[in-house]
Amino acid sequence: MARPGRARQFRGVKRAAILSGALQAFARDGFSRASIDTIANEAGVSTRTIYKHFTDKATLFTTVITESAATVAAQHTALVERHLDAVAARDQVEPALAAFAHAWLSDTRQPEAHRALIRQVDTETDHLSAEAVAAWWQAGPARVRAELAARLRRWAEADLLRIDDAERAAVHFARLISATPGPPGTPTNTRGGKDWITAGVRAFLHGYHA
Repeated sequence: MARPGRARQFRGVKRAAILSGALQAFARDGFSRASIDTIANEAGVSTRTIYKHFTDKATLFTTVITESAATVAAQHTALVERHLDAVAARDQVEPALAAFAHAWLSDTRQPEAHRALIRQVDTETDHLSAEAVAAWWQAGPARVRAELAARLRRWAEADLLRIDDAERAAVHFARLISATPGPPGTPTNTRGGKDWITAGVRAFLHGYHA
């Protein structure tokens, strides 16, 4: 008889394989087109094994997108801490925000599969459950926004910025630094991208200066 610890380890390995295979399948094919058979092939397991771990495809998708978002959010939260936690004077605010914005938007640690998965969420919202979208949002973007808002609130309390609603200010900051010329997806060169980020930071500070 297999030892309980070894059995749990085996189940953990199988679960990880399923999630990895599902991430690739969902990122490539989307939620609607990715079948359980396809996911099983990607993961190197049987469909029966998948159903032992997950009730259905919707549950599997929710788990995949939530865990992927949480991983990326942890990386971005680390950027918030690294660039914004040491700010203690007004003259440190702009360079800190600029450094954070550049690092945040140019973060190359996100796996391409995760980026593709998020694009699928944007295009398949009508086919996804509200619970799946909410779970992704809370695990990823909302967590990073909350961390950013916490730093902005702290700066307001220290009279470094004038902010009444830190959550709203965090949204304004994110939108301003990510703005680009032309329609969504318009490419910019490295210099052009930096100029747009710098302009976004300055527009933010113009609205929230103390």
